[in-house]
Formats: sequence, C-alpha cells, structure tokens
Amino acid sequence: MLELIINKNKDVETICLVENGKLVEKYQDDQNTKNNRLEGNIYVGKVSDIIPGMQSAFIDYGDSRKGLLHLKDAIPQIDEKNKSKDEVNKKITDVLKPNQKLLIQIKKDSNDKKGAKVSTHISIPSRYVVFMPNTDIITISQKIENKKRKEELIELAKECLSSKNGAVIRTSAEFASDEEIKKDIKRCANKWKEIKENYKNSGASKLIYYSENVQSKILIDLKVDKVITNDKEEFEILKKIIQTEEIKGVRLEFSPKQNLLEMYDLSSQIDKSKKRKVWLNCGGFITIDKTEALTAIDVNTGKFTGKNDTESTIFKVNKEATIEIAKQLRLHDIGGIIIIDYIDMHNSENNEKIENLLKQELKKDRAKTQVEGFTKLNLMEMTRKHICSHL
Repeated sequence: MLELIINKNKDVETICLVENGKLVEKYQDDQNTKNNRLEGNIYVGKVSDIIPGMQSAFIDYGDSRKGLLHLKDAIPQIDEKNKSKDEVNKKITDVLKPNQKLLIQIKKDSNDKKGAKVSTHISIPSRYVVFMPNTDIITISQKIENKKRKEELIELAKECLSSKNGAVIRTSAEFASDEEIKKDIKRCANKWKEIKENYKNSGASKLIYYSENVQSKILIDLKVDKVITNDKEEFEILKKIIQTEEIKGVRLEFSPKQNLLEMYDLSSQIDKSKKRKVWLNCGGFITIDKTEALTAIDVNTGKFTGKNDTESTIFKVNKEATIEIAKQLRLHDIGGIIIIDYIDMHNSENNEKIENLLKQELKKDRAKTQVEGFTKLNLMEMTRKHICSHL
C-alpha cells in the first residue's frame, strides 16, 4: 500500500511517501524554501548581459538574482546525431541580443553561490509523458524493457504529437491504455497553447507557468492509494489536484489536530534517516558524505565476519549495501554525481552481479538515474537527478 502523508506543524510541512509502513521518500517544506523553489517554473525573460567568453548570457526573469543561460540551452533542441557543423560552431552572440524577450524555464534553482540555471528548452511533465515543445525528439524511458511495448508507445506518441512537438515517454506509460496516454498528451498540448498565449501577451520578467509542488508530482508520478493531511488548506489543494489531473483510485482523508508523524510511526524513521552511518542487517554498514561536487558512499564490513571464504563474505555485504544505497538515494533525494566505494572483490562476475543489482534496484526510483559502472580504481560511478531541489 502506497500512502502520501502530509503533516503540517506551524510553518513546517513534512511530506512522507510511505510504502507498507516504511518511509521511502521524505521532503520538508517551510515558508523560506517555498519562496526560493522555482525549478520548473516558466517565465518571460529578458537578455540582460551576454558573456561571449563563457558562451552564456544572464537573463532577467524578475528574481533578485539573474539566471544563467548557456548556449546549448539557447539554441533549438536537436538530436546530437543530427547536428550540423554550423550548429556546433554557433556563438552566443549569433543567437541572442541585449534586451531580447525569451520564454525560459528554471532548470536548476539558485543557491548561495550561483544564480538559477535557465533554458529555452521547455518541458511540461505529466503522468505518462514529459511534453517537449519546439522539437521533434521522441524518446522513451530506459526502465521500459519490453521492446514490443516500446515500439507501440513511440508510434502512439508520433500519432498524437504534431511535427513541432516531442516527448519523453515515461515508465508509467508501459501499462497505461492508449486512450489514457492520448488524453495525457492532449492535456499537455493545451497547457502549452495557454503558455504561448500568455507569453505573447506578457512583458518581460513575468511568471506565466507555475510548476507542480512535491505533493502534485508524487500524485502524478505514482499510483498512490491513500493521501492524508492534518491541514485544511492542503486538503483543499489536494482535492483540486486529484480532480484536475483526473487521478483515480486515491482515498483522500483530512485528520485535523493530529500529529500524523507520530500517528503513523514516522518520527523515529525520520530521525534514523538523518544519521551519516546506516547499518545493514548482516552487520556491515554504509556511510554517506555529501560534498559540493559529489556524494561519496563507502561500504564497510563492520561487525560481519561471514561463515565461508572472504570473497563470499564481501559479496554478501556489497549485495546488502546495494539494496540499501538505492533506498537511501531515494529517501534523501540525493542528486548529481555519486561515487560508491564498494569493498574490493576479486571475482569480476561478482562485480557484474553488483552492477546489475544496482540497476535493478534503481528501477524503483522515479528519478532519472544512470549507472556508469566500475572505474579503473574499482569505484562505482553513477548519476541521479533530483526529484525536487531546495527540499
């Protein structure tokens, strides 16, 4: 059973995704993070400064800090294989002019050191597709392995999309009906039509499309059985989301004056998730250390000594660690470059088994992940895209 539990205590809102009583995703929102979280929002922007040396420009979109637009995000989105020599050699000054009006989307929120990263490549996420206007690229989730279904979905998308629009077909589309997917694409196309109209009639530095909040993304992305909140305002917002997105089979409950974190035994799970060291059932443990550049995860045998030979002992710890690492990445919404320092194994087949297990476990994650495999230094290299920044 998949439950979405939203507990509000004063100005802090804790959002928990719980699967069969176990916490699998957790987000904490307060007034400050709500105000600073802009990722996914679409604005009418204006070119403020062009920096030829960086092949970039600063875009004024109404925030106190200007957004950075790189050349690759300013030119039309084209399949890398089909890029011409002229497109590869383009300069930022060929593409943008000072004070030029642009439709831009926030792709990465600002932080203490950098302004937001923005792009002219618009994407509108929905339940079964990510709608991408002004491109003919159609791709499909790598998590869908059925080749026949992949071909069917690509043909269906081609049939529904105009020649000027593309899409990423999401994992959730694999078992959806053709009619559901068609309705989803049509809903996105209507949103895009509305955005274009707003852009045409708006001056620069104005918000014209507000991205979904965390709760909405979860409801759209996953088949949630039950949603419960202790906040009346949140309850009304959730009701509207469920009706607007035509989300079926969700039981919505309002439980006023209740601490839902205590009621559902989540406080202890949240406290446990804050620890740097995570113990495994076998007695081994992993440590998770975040830096500005990457996240390093170290695997240790800890108290586990095994019963057989050293290789099988190490493999058992690495196997348990892999399952736990996939859970922790999702629970903490860890994004960017991730390096896993497994305990060295001498059998190359065991390395392959661990890599395959990691890929398999990451299929449960709704974030986009990419496993690059073991490096020459025997470190596992992978990337993961944040579900939601600033949380």
